[in-house]
Amino acid sequence: MENKRKLILALVVVFTVNILIIALAQSVDAVSYKRGSTGNTVKEIQIRLRDWGYYNGSIDGIFGSRTEAAVKAFQKANKLTVDGKAGPATLEAIGLPTGQASQSSEGSGNLDLLARLISAEARGEPYTGQVAVGAVVLNRVEHPSFPNTISGVIYQSGAFTCLTDGQWNQPVSSSAYNAARDAINGWDPSGGAIYYFNPSTATSSWIWSRPLLLQIGSHNFCS
Repeated sequence: MENKRKLILALVVVFTVNILIIALAQSVDAVSYKRGSTGNTVKEIQIRLRDWGYYNGSIDGIFGSRTEAAVKAFQKANKLTVDGKAGPATLEAIGLPTGQASQSSEGSGNLDLLARLISAEARGEPYTGQVAVGAVVLNRVEHPSFPNTISGVIYQSGAFTCLTDGQWNQPVSSSAYNAARDAINGWDPSGGAIYYFNPSTATSSWIWSRPLLLQIGSHNFCS
């Protein structure tokens, strides 16, 4: 009887492990797009990469060599693993569903990303100005002209200079985490802004043309 119990238990364990392995494999397949993949998600990848200047091929929903090259260029520009595959990290950066259990806006991943962005972009700014920078990111998430995730907004090509000037890799201040939490919880001292810039360093005539909403510290916040 004891041996029979052990045999049944062993079979249950083996069966459970096999189910988990199969589920994991299916999950990985479901959230990874590579050369040869087709469908609407591939088409959306092509559209977004085209709009951001990485892709100039046909919007045909076929993941070919040109799509792969565009994905690699996007990954390199955004400091992701450059493998030419649109896996979970790349999909999240593009602003598309990953197929995995997504984090809520309060999730630690989004909080960490937003805090790092605030620290890099608004280091030395008054606390209200730090919250306002976080609010701009969240306002973009809700705006149809931008990616619809925090990571997608932050990693959008050319959106934030801190990703290329070394500030992104600096230690994150505790005030930035507090500011990120306040922004996520709904405080928007930017007045609904979707842009901001430092008037003492900005050279783009386009950013100067944006309607000014208010100034906090050294940043102008604009619509």
